[in-house]
Amino acid sequence: MPKEGARAGRPPARPRSRLIEGIRFQDRTGVPWRDVPAEYGPRSRIYDLFRRWQRSGTRHRTPTRLQSLADAKGAIKRDLSVDSTVCGAHEHADAAREQGDLQKEPPAGIFNEPRDHGLGRPRGGSPRPVHGKTVHVHRPGTS
Repeated sequence: MPKEGARAGRPPARPRSRLIEGIRFQDRTGVPWRDVPAEYGPRSRIYDLFRRWQRSGTRHRTPTRLQSLADAKGAIKRDLSVDSTVCGAHEHADAAREQGDLQKEPPAGIFNEPRDHGLGRPRGGSPRPVHGKTVHVHRPGTS
């Protein structure tokens, strides 16, 4: 007879903690899922756990809860510096949500971004490529 509260069946091949470490690795480094090292487990299992948590809201609640606990202890410093001149996007990024309502499931699971958070068209009209001028400076002693 199994002990009370014990799970029946074969124990998992990899503990869930390794899969969670795989998710944290991907978050920390920003690598594509296919490049998460095999030591964390099969990438399909890591991604499945990530998506399951994203759909159920666990992915959103966990950092929020941890942040509120750290804030209650006074462990969060409120220094913020944003320089929007370094924020760039791919040339096709503004068209990503043109037909977003046709998507089966939003990319962020159940938590959608507000409509004013997306990329939009520039106010000056059609986007134009920006070409910088290069200034060559002759330094003494160089040819």
